[in-house]
Amino acid sequence: MRAEIRDRDALLAVSPAALSAWARAAGWTKTESYGEHSDVYAAQERPEVILPRTQRLGDYANVVARLIEIFAADAERDELSLYRDLVIADRDTIRVKVAESNDGSMSLNDRVQIVQGSRDLLLAAACSLREPQMVYRAGANKEANELLSRVRLGQTEQGSFVVTLLTAPISVPMQLRLFSDYEIDDESDERRMTRHLVEVLDAARSATEGTVAGNGSAFSDAIEKGVSANLCEALVNLIEPFPKLDVTVSWAWTHPRNVPQHMVCFANSDVAILRNAAQTLRSREPQPDAKLFGFVHQLKREDVGIGGLIHLKTQIDGKNCSVATVLKQTDYLAAIDAHKKQMPIILQGDLERTSRRWRLLNPRLVGVIDQNVDESEKTSL
Repeated sequence: MRAEIRDRDALLAVSPAALSAWARAAGWTKTESYGEHSDVYAAQERPEVILPRTQRLGDYANVVARLIEIFAADAERDELSLYRDLVIADRDTIRVKVAESNDGSMSLNDRVQIVQGSRDLLLAAACSLREPQMVYRAGANKEANELLSRVRLGQTEQGSFVVTLLTAPISVPMQLRLFSDYEIDDESDERRMTRHLVEVLDAARSATEGTVAGNGSAFSDAIEKGVSANLCEALVNLIEPFPKLDVTVSWAWTHPRNVPQHMVCFANSDVAILRNAAQTLRSREPQPDAKLFGFVHQLKREDVGIGGLIHLKTQIDGKNCSVATVLKQTDYLAAIDAHKKQMPIILQGDLERTSRRWRLLNPRLVGVIDQNVDESEKTSL
């Protein structure tokens, strides 16, 4: 059964930029201008077409209907599916696809989880746009949430279960639309977000494979590329109920890249690795206002008159360890005195674990105490 689109308002939703982008991608090239508002496009062994540059034509809807008919026949597609692609031609599209069950059904909870997981995946990538971190407090990241508020949920697609996410329209300068061979990598927020999503997913895929190959620092090394505990948790929630997960990013037709789309695939066997990575990264999250009790056992500074580096012997989670920190001048002098007298000190700051080492950021010396200090003063994590 052949579906034809005749609704005028629906046809007006297809922009001239979408039509010309589709024609160029399918192999047509501009040969000459046609009147004041149109261009002639030609392709070998294909019909010559006239594409409008503006919607301010009296018969624009009829022109679009005829072009959809020609394009659909050339691509051997139904007109309705091609129309849907044209309507979103100015948006990057993210498709999150999971393998369906044997009977082609899915529980309601799993369906909700796919939508939620897709949102969390995109939010994690958006959070790492500015500054890569191990863990994000996603709700507090206003910039990332603003980006996500402009993302739309697209129509359900046939074949397995697919969540389609559409970015806000990606703008192309009007003068560039007059050229048939333009290619520009726009730095709009939407394009940067989708491009970064691809990079982050590739990094997570490589880190997963690296871990299987015995590289214990694969995920730590991937932090600078945007991989975070949030991203790993989102992937776990998406993958766990299903045999596999495919995430495909298709670039806006009106704003193409060298490759029309990019796919990253994960399998259910990746869940354990990703979950462990998320737990490890969260365990290394800086702990604000941590208070440490212990003895100074190393001191180092470059010049007299400035602060210096110390190492504090303390306990974290009931285990003996050494924490490095850089103290300002007055606190450093007090630490030197405490070290000479073998007196414990209390430091407060943001505790962070990097690789296998601990360090205290933004430290301040709470006090130097004597050996008879009350046990309640000895604070350890």
